[in-house]
Amino acid sequence: MTSQQEAISHVGERLRAFRMGQGLTPDDVASRTGISRAAIYRYEAGQPIRVDVLGKIADLLGVSLTSLLGVGSEFISSSLTFFERMLQLEASSDQISVLFGPVSYLLTTDSYDSCLRKALFESVPDTAPNRHSLKTHIDQIMEVLAARKASYRRRRPGLISLVSVAELDQFLGAGFVGKQGITGPELRQRKAAARTEVESILRLLVDQPMGVQIGLVEDSLPGTSFQIFRNSGAAQVAVSPFRLGLYANIRIGVATITSAQESVQLHQDVTAQLWRNSRKGEDAIQRLRQILRHE
Repeated sequence: MTSQQEAISHVGERLRAFRMGQGLTPDDVASRTGISRAAIYRYEAGQPIRVDVLGKIADLLGVSLTSLLGVGSEFISSSLTFFERMLQLEASSDQISVLFGPVSYLLTTDSYDSCLRKALFESVPDTAPNRHSLKTHIDQIMEVLAARKASYRRRRPGLISLVSVAELDQFLGAGFVGKQGITGPELRQRKAAARTEVESILRLLVDQPMGVQIGLVEDSLPGTSFQIFRNSGAAQVAVSPFRLGLYANIRIGVATITSAQESVQLHQDVTAQLWRNSRKGEDAIQRLRQILRHE
């Protein structure tokens, strides 16, 4: 069970994540609310904060008090905020269950990130509003993602990853792209990048590193991705429309994070059902080799 001190520190984590999602610095928040910069840093570091002060910051960030306090569900429309919250949750989790296609980001290779950056740029149409700030936004996302991967590799919490066979097949066929219409040598490079990731999943299945369990799912999957975080008996679930693979999406949708018992239990039930029916071990290895041979 989360202690009151831990609950207070989590408010600071949420403040930081939502501030980042709005593209604001601590100085920006201080100047627009009349709260000192030093106080903003203290609050984000987990120091107690008065409710009236929290209300001022919530109004500036356009987020509800309940979301900042972690009461009920957090609703997140910024992918940067969402990935920062993933970093925070993963950093304190003992076990993570992932349904996030086509490959769990935490299990991707280092070369995945350079191709991901290209795919994220490609996923945003030229006519999109605020495209002038796209580079800064993607740079911030990549920085948070790199921190997530580094944290996972350092801590090595247990990880259960459910991988869709259909999505892997599509990933190999289309290549690691953010939009349609890529051709020639560039497309060949993107297909090679996708193959590298699928081959990496195959190596994980063969080597069976401690704490990593992978199941290949032939069944249809939910339309949204989700992760379940467990720590000392507590659990939270994050449901996301944001994608980091084929035809990435970092712009449109609303993610949710909740510790509501019913939501957590239902997502655990879905995970258990998919895991039960997934291909594992030697069966998964042979299926993945078959997919790779056909490409």
